[in-house]
Amino acid sequence: MKLSSPRAARLCVSLFLGLIGLGMVPGLKAGPLGLVLPTGNDAIFSEDPSKFYMYTDRNFEGVRSQPWTAGRYGLVRDQKRTDQGIVFTKFHEGVDIRPVKRDAAGEPLDDVFAIADGKVAYVSTTPSRSNYGNYVVIEHDCGEGGFYSLYAHLKSSMVAAGQPVKARQRIGRLGYTGEGINRERAHVHLEVTLMLSSRFQDWYNRHFTTTNWHGNFNGFNLCGVDVSGLYHSHRDDPNIKLSDFVTRDAPYFRVVVANRGTPDLLKRYPWLGKDMEKAAGNSSWEFTFNNVGVPLSIAPDTRSVTYPAVSWVRDSKVNHAFNTLARLSGTGSKATLTASGSRYIQLVSGAF
Repeated sequence: MKLSSPRAARLCVSLFLGLIGLGMVPGLKAGPLGLVLPTGNDAIFSEDPSKFYMYTDRNFEGVRSQPWTAGRYGLVRDQKRTDQGIVFTKFHEGVDIRPVKRDAAGEPLDDVFAIADGKVAYVSTTPSRSNYGNYVVIEHDCGEGGFYSLYAHLKSSMVAAGQPVKARQRIGRLGYTGEGINRERAHVHLEVTLMLSSRFQDWYNRHFTTTNWHGNFNGFNLCGVDVSGLYHSHRDDPNIKLSDFVTRDAPYFRVVVANRGTPDLLKRYPWLGKDMEKAAGNSSWEFTFNNVGVPLSIAPDTRSVTYPAVSWVRDSKVNHAFNTLARLSGTGSKATLTASGSRYIQLVSGAF
């Protein structure tokens, strides 16, 4: 290509570097993650993100709306009016991505692609067995312990468990399988997750009598990180590691758990370890979490506890239950674990 001016040359270089950042240049991988988008919809980086996220139908205090913001990651659903104002109390663990192609009848035509190189870990083809509908889980190993991408509500899948896949390889067709989704709201629900326990079935059997159809790839055992934030961070710094992204998040609460050996989670993700030189004969472990329960660090601790206990919580005038998926209760700088919070800590820490 002939460049007619220095300015044109600079524009070309900027475009090329931008494409690298998005993982869109054939034959190139951007850093250790090498992330690409899972469909042809790239409006996540546009000035109008409403073209990227699928809306939900909302009825709050008699006012109906269809906010696209409810398709984002985080506490973005189920508004509640409190003395401190309106808060959102329902956690959305991934992002809902709109289709960009439909046929004359409105059926979505978008293919769904793997977001990075990896291996198919699990494929669920019975929609009634999960709110995810048909879904695929892919394991990615960037040298920091496996992380998992999950693609839900698929019309169909085109891969099998154990199959290696490359970034941008087609794995399925966008659809609307799963509870509460119709053709108009067809989307792919994408999560980027950490696996909480390799003994998930043992934990599940303690608390549920229903069948776990999905083994370790049950959604309860996959802890979703802020996937949209990860994409933006990856665009800004293609060399970012998942560990960097997770551990720099803001802590919301800490829990001390009796030492029953090195936690399974720490074995799988050693980068969660903090002050590990003190881990000789420590009485307990202190787990640090963000507000939605993503583990940020695990550190040896000297306190002796019989049961898991909150050791610190960020000060909040809003009841901590609203900020933590009802895993904590209390206000201000004091909090206790709820029953669901205790179950969650059991799963994360292996204390079961």
